[in-house]
Amino acid sequence: MTDNPFFARSPLPYELPDFTEIGAEDYLPAFERGIAEQLGEIDAITAEVEEPTFDNVIVALERSGTLLRRVSNVFGNIASSDFSAQSDAIEAEISPRLAAHQDAIHLDPRLFGLIDSLYGRRGELGLDPEELRLLELYRLRFVRAGAGLDPGQQDRLRAINVELAALQTEFGQINAATTSAATLILDDVSELAGLDAGALSAAADSARSLGHAGKWALNLQNVSNQPILAGLTDRAVRCRVMVASLGRGFGADGTSSALAARIASLRAERAALLGYPDHAAYAVADQTARTVSAVEDMFARLVPPAVAKAQGEAADLEAAMRADTVEDVELQAWDWQFWSERIRAERFSVDAEALRPYFELEGVLWDGVFYAAEQVYGITIRERGDLVGYHPEVRVFEVFDADGEPRGLFLGDFFTRPSKRGGAWMNELVGQSRLLGQKPVVVNNLNIAKPAEGEAALLTWDNVRTLFHEFGHALHGLFSDVRYPFFSGTEVPRDFVEFPSQVNEMWMSRPEILANYARHFETGEPMPAELVERMAATERFGEGFRTVEYLAAALLDWAWHRIPAADPGSEVLDMDSAYAEAFEEAALRKAGIAVAAIPPRYRTGYFAHIFSGGYDASYYSYIWSEVLDADTVRWFTDGDASVREKGRLFRRELLSRGGSVDPLEAFEAFRGRAPEIEPLLIRRGLTV
Repeated sequence: MTDNPFFARSPLPYELPDFTEIGAEDYLPAFERGIAEQLGEIDAITAEVEEPTFDNVIVALERSGTLLRRVSNVFGNIASSDFSAQSDAIEAEISPRLAAHQDAIHLDPRLFGLIDSLYGRRGELGLDPEELRLLELYRLRFVRAGAGLDPGQQDRLRAINVELAALQTEFGQINAATTSAATLILDDVSELAGLDAGALSAAADSARSLGHAGKWALNLQNVSNQPILAGLTDRAVRCRVMVASLGRGFGADGTSSALAARIASLRAERAALLGYPDHAAYAVADQTARTVSAVEDMFARLVPPAVAKAQGEAADLEAAMRADTVEDVELQAWDWQFWSERIRAERFSVDAEALRPYFELEGVLWDGVFYAAEQVYGITIRERGDLVGYHPEVRVFEVFDADGEPRGLFLGDFFTRPSKRGGAWMNELVGQSRLLGQKPVVVNNLNIAKPAEGEAALLTWDNVRTLFHEFGHALHGLFSDVRYPFFSGTEVPRDFVEFPSQVNEMWMSRPEILANYARHFETGEPMPAELVERMAATERFGEGFRTVEYLAAALLDWAWHRIPAADPGSEVLDMDSAYAEAFEEAALRKAGIAVAAIPPRYRTGYFAHIFSGGYDASYYSYIWSEVLDADTVRWFTDGDASVREKGRLFRRELLSRGGSVDPLEAFEAFRGRAPEIEPLLIRRGLTV
């Protein structure tokens, strides 16, 4: 197949994949040749190197796998952004083979011997700091992958890794299917009372696309607390939505929760093989947290004040409910968001729906997200209508530095569709590397409800936050300026990767940025000053709910991955969804985070972040990173230096360096001290 588009570098600007030429039939042959090519390159290194040097071992490894990297980057995005039965089948087939391929490299004794030899002589090699860090991290990666185990242990490790790859892929695919299947089909438009015309139109369009013309469909997002609950006035319908949401992966649909239990058990066994007491200890050892005690100390500081704050909020909501009805009602999970919005509107005169006309997608994107990046970092962005994405809805933008130097490409895929998994994320299609002569091509995926034909896409405040957040990840990739692919862009510890994206959220509410984009989509009038003030007053409203919802998910992740390895011969395959549900309930109660009316942001049955998305024992990283973020926001707002000057420093010292420096050391050098948690506690209203 000489005409396979992956077999050569793309001729398009920045090596943007030529999606007009790529077909589903191209992926598997490209994966197969990519695996074979890299194994051949590894064989050449181990066969030909007599005297190992940094160049003939480490740099050669960095140059290897070009084809495999090319197809993996594209397919990894497609499998989440525009999946199909065909892509699901490819993913199911190739995931275990990729896991086996990685083991073939990391468990190659001759290759590890060469790396270990260089590591032992690292002080004599005259390496610069980036080269030394690359050598040290290569050796650490091989050791953590099992290079030091005996042959029998390595055989078991290989089997675990192949099974995990298959199960994690299966979990992701089943989760997407059960979320789609949980869509509520409603016969009577009166059941949707409280939703605006745009939401009604979207529900009708969704039902029509599912073969239910004349009805209305409420699609679920991959979270527990569905955003649509804030508007639905019919309590019975809200209950149905929440029950459908929380039930995914349990009961009759319990395959995914049983898979989760098996995945957690295998991870625990692998950790024990590698010398760790549990998977959490293994996962954090090479993160900035380093130890389980550091993570648990953070949880201990956050849980009690968060629960106390949430309980106070619950009392307010229940009082409002009882004042509104003659029934002696009890606050339930499906009531929280609805009554929270009612109180917000009454207390602050802010109606979430009334805000949306000021947050039209194009205005937020160009006059908010892009404008903020221009003000802070000096970049400019232009849309490239001549370049094509992987789906008709994908838009391509070119990014330039302040001096006009081309920086890279940014792809925006903003709307939800049946072929896209839930949530929001950033992917890399081409990673920046001076060694390989490549500039970055990155993509943001969101799941904004697509408006009816000819109507404006009006965003919620949470949608606005997500746009700024994900573009923070994009900037991290676009500003990368490293030599080696190993360090490119967001190749940093998991508990640091959310830091740049969270910092970027600060610009959404800065007065000079907000004033530039918060304009009525029909009249162009700016958001009234008093409405801006009322919005600012609501920033901490509901913070107890948001913090408990998040911490419950983070602690659930932590509990699954603090399980020690099973006793030899114990039967783990029979862990069913009932086991998973009982485990979840006990874990939340033990952690002191079991608030009845606040389910975790993700339950086990649909916790894709940790069972198929790479955040295993790392969901804590969002709030761990937020400690750095809150401290950095304080730095941005203090002092006399201009925003542009501070942006230049932040970009140079943190955003551009990828993983080429220890990120926590870089932060401490940048900030002049270790990070402090107090700014986060103040931001979330968790101080006395």
